[in-house]
Amino acid sequence: MIGFAGGTPRSRELKVGSATVDITPDGPVALAGQFHTRIAQRAETQILASAVAIEASEEDKVVDESILISCDLIAVHSSILEIFRQRLQPLIPELDVRKVIVSATHTHTAPVTSEIMEEALICYPIPKEGVMQPQEYVHFLAQRLAEVAVQAWKSRKPGGVSWTLGYATVGENRRSVDSGGKSCLYGDTGDPHFRHMEGGFDSAVETLFFWDANQRLTAVAVNLACPSQEVEDGSSINADFWHDTRERLKQKLNAPGLTVLGWCSAAGDQSPHPMIRKEAEARMIRLRGLSRQQELGRRISNAVVDTLEVARADIRTKMPFSHLVQNLRLPPRRILEREYDEARQYIAKYEALKSPDNRIATLLRMERGIMKRFEEAALQMPYAVEVHVLRIGDIAIATNPFELFLDYGVQLKTRSKALQTLVLQLTNGYGMYAPTADAIDGGSYSGQPHANKVSPEGAQMLVEQTVQAINSLF
Repeated sequence: MIGFAGGTPRSRELKVGSATVDITPDGPVALAGQFHTRIAQRAETQILASAVAIEASEEDKVVDESILISCDLIAVHSSILEIFRQRLQPLIPELDVRKVIVSATHTHTAPVTSEIMEEALICYPIPKEGVMQPQEYVHFLAQRLAEVAVQAWKSRKPGGVSWTLGYATVGENRRSVDSGGKSCLYGDTGDPHFRHMEGGFDSAVETLFFWDANQRLTAVAVNLACPSQEVEDGSSINADFWHDTRERLKQKLNAPGLTVLGWCSAAGDQSPHPMIRKEAEARMIRLRGLSRQQELGRRISNAVVDTLEVARADIRTKMPFSHLVQNLRLPPRRILEREYDEARQYIAKYEALKSPDNRIATLLRMERGIMKRFEEAALQMPYAVEVHVLRIGDIAIATNPFELFLDYGVQLKTRSKALQTLVLQLTNGYGMYAPTADAIDGGSYSGQPHANKVSPEGAQMLVEQTVQAINSLF
């Protein structure tokens, strides 16, 4: 494996630009994120792509650059990234398109963007008439991503950055463990056999503030360890709690043109659905007269606004800035013998059905895939991922394409030499879940093999290589 090449960067003058575009389709579309097909006939909220462009110079010579994009999508499949970069390169020929980061908020109420079974995990039967097809939406999306990148790049001007740390409870661990040591996704915590949650949670709200030369706030990027799937089973397009967060921030800051990037930290085992104090949470939200989606937006926006004056007092216009890109090859997830036996039993039980529903048909495909991976284990290749590490002043940004379990993110944040480390999962690709060994032992969805491309050893290798890259810049 090729390691990162780094080097401590000197202080550099920054130019910053930002932009937002609407990526909402203008007609019916299939939604991604559940095991059944949902056709959205309308949009409850817009879904957006928001971008911040950063250019760093020394003595009037450009030495590094980045464009950071956040999208209200379930994932950024490699097919999207490839088409987008092809469109972007001729529009900004001076930009290294590898230095563009595209992250998904993981809303489960955005369009399907992949028809490839292995990458999408679930294959949705979509009507051919009257519904925008995935590839049609992907080309529309790639065009809009190119537009927002160009707008942000062309708007860059001398400016500054500041960073803060706040707190808000948004995500909780969603995997309960029973008295027999078995894990269950969204298990009943009121059951007599419930013993504990499989992992912890992280309530940090880490924010980057971007300012123009007159110290006017132009953009914020907010990083927290929770996917935006509060309304995940809905049948309408919805940006989930990031919509409410954006609207509240614009209102509270009296900044209707503010660009807001929502970044999901390592949160493969996290969810905005309460696992404890469920009734008490519901009561408080009723008393406030809010939906839970609105309540989460209230919490996040309050945490950001609470640190605003601290941020305003420490705006940096000259600082170290560096952007590293590396392709890593990680050990694949091996199928255990018990998982092979379970797949064989499932297939024997259900394959005789004459007309299985879509969920069972999907699971049958998955189980056959598990058997094939076990039988062809010697042929499995390392899983290739694109990883980015940035230094912006005292903070670091580290990306990965997975739904990375929280424990790995905690390692990244605590072992990094940066003052704060922002982890961006579901970025520049989709590698499914990267669970811990405990999660694989415990079983249940997200720890099962059909949802994993890399092994826990692969996830740990990702951590080690990323920490090495971050620390090379400090």
